[in-house]
Amino acid sequence: MKNAAALSGHQSAAVPAVGASASALVTTTSTALRAGTATEISTRDRVTQLLLERGATTAAQLGAVLGLSPAAIRRHLDAMLADGDVYAREQTVQGSRGRGRPAKVFMLTEAARVRCGTHHYDNMATAALRWIARSGGSDAVEAFATEQVSALESRCRAAMEDAGEDPLARAEALASALTAEGYAANATTIASGGQLCQHHCPVAHVAAEFPQLCEAETAVISRLVGTHVQRLATIAHGDGVCTTHIPTQPGRVQSGNPVTTVRTDR
Repeated sequence: MKNAAALSGHQSAAVPAVGASASALVTTTSTALRAGTATEISTRDRVTQLLLERGATTAAQLGAVLGLSPAAIRRHLDAMLADGDVYAREQTVQGSRGRGRPAKVFMLTEAARVRCGTHHYDNMATAALRWIARSGGSDAVEAFATEQVSALESRCRAAMEDAGEDPLARAEALASALTAEGYAANATTIASGGQLCQHHCPVAHVAAEFPQLCEAETAVISRLVGTHVQRLATIAHGDGVCTTHIPTQPGRVQSGNPVTTVRTDR
């Protein structure tokens, strides 16, 4: 009996009560689930940020940047498609392409852009511009747009002070300055010159109704780069990225705002 009592006492000391085990299991499981949910949210936020910065992107490109397998990135994209945060379309391929269907690219929906905090006070801004248009006409809206981007131009010009005179080098410096302003911009060199891409537009909803805002911004880009530019696409018109072409060996800007807007997708 003594040995039995001793054994019983040893067991009670080594094995927790059933209630305690269940409680610990619930706590551990709950913590793990919260950690898993946080990881899912974190990855989804990273996917959203990449799509905001890059515009149309394939699943393979997203997976490569995030270090995720094709199955893992597809799971996140499928969930975002189901929630209405992204939409997919076939990738545009320049020139001839190989066999098979072109890859799909994914882009943020307007609803997702709004949740990124990109369009605060849009309704009020649109109403104000409508009032200006009724009261002073198109010229008044244009004057307002020009004044609105003047402060942006001053800040970007100061940030580009050491960029030199080469338009492509200035475009790279401008991309950095615009990124600091929240435009998620980048500049690249292409066969016909350079290309400035803005992956985020803080006034896209308003500019969709009042293109004077885009025109004033394009004029600023032209003056800051120091050359004639061509606006190929804008987020305000439904494109994934605002794209500005900087031609090779352009004429220098002497006066005015030499801006050409060219729509290549329609």
